[in-house]
Amino acid sequence: MDTLTDRQQAILDFVTAQVTREGRPPTLAEIARHFGFRQARSAQAHLQALEAKGALTLLPGQARGIRLATLPAPAHSLALPVLGKVAAGEPIGDPDFEGHLLLDRALFFPRPDYLLRVKGDSMRDDGIFDGDLIAVHRTPDAGDNQIVVARLDGELTVKRLRRRKDRITLLPRNPDHAPIEVPVGAVFAIEGVYCGLVRRG
Repeated sequence: MDTLTDRQQAILDFVTAQVTREGRPPTLAEIARHFGFRQARSAQAHLQALEAKGALTLLPGQARGIRLATLPAPAHSLALPVLGKVAAGEPIGDPDFEGHLLLDRALFFPRPDYLLRVKGDSMRDDGIFDGDLIAVHRTPDAGDNQIVVARLDGELTVKRLRRRKDRITLLPRNPDHAPIEVPVGAVFAIEGVYCGLVRRG
């Protein structure tokens, strides 16, 4: 298969994820809506370019007439979006979408909803290192001492949660980093709980 542009790869990842998740490819309208195209024919043009490069085949006259050159992983796999970076150190801003990864469900508990790329080393003693992808189960609830992805004043960080009657503290797992006390009145929310990681060699 010829080399794809970043946009072509993103569209191929989206089609593959939908086939894996729902058992059928998306329509042109669904692709256009997902990528912010004003017209479905823009999605069609990208699909034709993917066909020319051997990534898929288009079946004329069918609303979901897309056939992937490489079939997605079997049903026990998850197609997880990689939503960008989360700080294992100081909090950082909102992540950006990077694409999807197909992963074995058995690697994670509970079932994750997305992946975040770790930036920093504040969680190294829990085996979470800079560049790792952590799997996150989306939930606003977490117990004391769980590893969480938290949003503090609009920025994301990954830490262990310590709850006391009068305060919440986000604990690093590296003595070089200080705990983060959540100030009274701060805009704070738990975005999800950690449920595993992916490390590429």
